[in-house]
Amino acid sequence: MTDEELYRRYLDGDEAGLAALMSRYGDALILYIDGYLSDIHEAEDLMIDVFSYLLTKRPHIRDGGLKAYLYKAARHMALRYKSKRRAVFSLEDLTEEPEGETLIEEVVKSKERSRILRLCMGRLHRSYREALYLTYFEELSYGEAAEIMGKNIKQITNLVYRGKQSLRELLEKEGITHAE
Repeated sequence: MTDEELYRRYLDGDEAGLAALMSRYGDALILYIDGYLSDIHEAEDLMIDVFSYLLTKRPHIRDGGLKAYLYKAARHMALRYKSKRRAVFSLEDLTEEPEGETLIEEVVKSKERSRILRLCMGRLHRSYREALYLTYFEELSYGEAAEIMGKNIKQITNLVYRGKQSLRELLEKEGITHAE
């Protein structure tokens, strides 16, 4: 069943449509929002807010546009929240070692590569990271990513290209060669 069919089912009073949409996009939206906030708990709260906004406003969404609409709303809410949030100092942060400097020999090679990829993605410029995340991990088209980020397709193309170059360089510094 398509996203729009599930959305229409919800609008017609079927709660299962909403549950299916939240199941389909909830975790991915949390990870996307966490990329802005670096606070998984706040990201979870904002994911709920994204769906609440969708359900209270009940916008007309063109066919094939629900996923992009959710990500655009998530981005807007994350940026608005981040601009209002105050930095919090935590003593716990002082006792933790940076994730990139801890290498555990027992870690399975694929998990280590995934950890390094996340580390390097975190080091990318925010717009590169967002463009790569939307197009590769969320498999959105360049047009959908452009709509979400408020850019045109040419800008997204450039961000993805430069982001891949930067990511490749960072991965090579971490010892991962043949990064495609």
